[in-house]
Amino acid sequence: MSHNNSCCRFCCRGLYSCHWSGSSKNKRKCPCCWFSVVTLVSLLSLCWMYICLVMFNDREDVNWQGFTKLKQWVNWFMVVIIISAVLTSYCVLLLLFALFQVALGEQLDLHWLHKIFLFFGVIFLTVGVTGISLEWRQEWPTVPLSLQATGPFLQFGAVGALTLLSSFVFQGFHRAKTGHKFLIAGTFLVVSAAIFLCPLFIQSPCLIELRELPEKPKFIGHRGAPMLAPENTMMSFNRSIACGVTAFETDVQLSKDRIPFLMHDNKSEFLLRTTNVKEKFPGQKLNLSTDLTLEELQSLNAGEWFLKTDPFCSVSQLSEEEKETARNQTIPSLVQLLNLAEQHNISVIFDLYSPNQENDTVDTVDTILKSGIDPSRVLWLPPAERKYVNMTAPGFIQYYNNESEMLNEGGRHLNVKYSKLSMNKIRELRMNNVTVNLWVVNERWLFSLLWCAGASSVTTNSCHLLKDVDQPDWVMPRYKYRIIWISVDIASVVIMILIYIVQRKTHCFCSREEMQRNNPSSWNEKELHPFLPTGQFDGHEQRRL
Repeated sequence: MSHNNSCCRFCCRGLYSCHWSGSSKNKRKCPCCWFSVVTLVSLLSLCWMYICLVMFNDREDVNWQGFTKLKQWVNWFMVVIIISAVLTSYCVLLLLFALFQVALGEQLDLHWLHKIFLFFGVIFLTVGVTGISLEWRQEWPTVPLSLQATGPFLQFGAVGALTLLSSFVFQGFHRAKTGHKFLIAGTFLVVSAAIFLCPLFIQSPCLIELRELPEKPKFIGHRGAPMLAPENTMMSFNRSIACGVTAFETDVQLSKDRIPFLMHDNKSEFLLRTTNVKEKFPGQKLNLSTDLTLEELQSLNAGEWFLKTDPFCSVSQLSEEEKETARNQTIPSLVQLLNLAEQHNISVIFDLYSPNQENDTVDTVDTILKSGIDPSRVLWLPPAERKYVNMTAPGFIQYYNNESEMLNEGGRHLNVKYSKLSMNKIRELRMNNVTVNLWVVNERWLFSLLWCAGASSVTTNSCHLLKDVDQPDWVMPRYKYRIIWISVDIASVVIMILIYIVQRKTHCFCSREEMQRNNPSSWNEKELHPFLPTGQFDGHEQRRL
């Protein structure tokens, strides 16, 4: 295979331009513009993939949004992850082919099929960002929060990528015209400065000495252990006990005969997702918990759905005996959970879903007091009728979902979504002896970050995974991070300077050889005949020199 049709040239040219036999003789319009489009879409797809991975902690919320609209449970978030991964891989590979095209001096003729795929990729990214902004905007704070956990490593990766790509940039710089050289140099310097100096703006609670690390947060089982068993069932709460949870988190509603039971879904989605209510009561519209008695509720199967839908892709980890136990789960009453909590010295915290908060609060408090559980193990969260609860059951621990309300009431316990508080705010509250519980924390990176910040406890779906975390993913003194940061930046600059010098000399040498081949008569005769003494040229040669 000839030099112009080497294996590398053949593959890059074919995959990028679909010109397998050789470069196209027809000049395509705006090849550099399309290269810019490929670069931009690649960067956007990488950012989008990062956002998806960060928001994986809250994938259950995305699936719930889809369920409320379509009334059918599908793991929508995993579908988005797969499409995003395919798009990102495609764009990054296309960009690499383009860079190799530049390095090999090939024409950047992007094939029309790639242009169509890029167009659909832009549409997908636009729809994704718009969807989050309109339907899931409360998740955007997770992105800047995640940078406190990943920022240092992203910066190191960006420096490495910049160093590798500098070779392609310098080659394009040497071949460009004078005006384009200024543009390339200016852009490269601005991007390099941004990457090298961004650690000045990175703030993380994990930039501390190891001896300053707070105590490991305690675990509250979110509806039990929903990755290991059907949520809000006795099996789920029993499985969470093995994780060492200090409290059960659940959701309480009241039945037709005024008995509190455990169920998260409510209103029009009541019972549809987690039970076989369609088969048991066909044709009936059941929109409220008070449409059925407790006996009727407990006649429903509350575990088969877990095995069929596998919401956390964890069913394969269960033994046959555990699957059979899950298959036979029913809806528990609140009393059943309180008895289990009292037996194992575990606290209980719950939301109360009810259109009639006043009456349902009275019946719920009455049920708790009659159960015999230690009142100090009841962490009362529902904000409605809090004064009545304080009067009737002063032994309950009052938890607040709003900092201002807690301060007004003189409370010392806060329960909020993890993205509602800054890391500094968490640390400040803990210094003021306020117990801070954050929900729902499933991913290790997020748990590590909140641990460094000093969270008292976290409500989690994955207590069985987080219990084995002995310390945060990384803890580093700030001075050590600065040394590593500056060292990496200096090493990158030195390497890029060396690459520039080598490529400049290579480019000059190749240019001289090309000029010599194309117009040998224009070269100095002395250079062509170095062994001839000066003065031994005829007049014509001297004039030409």
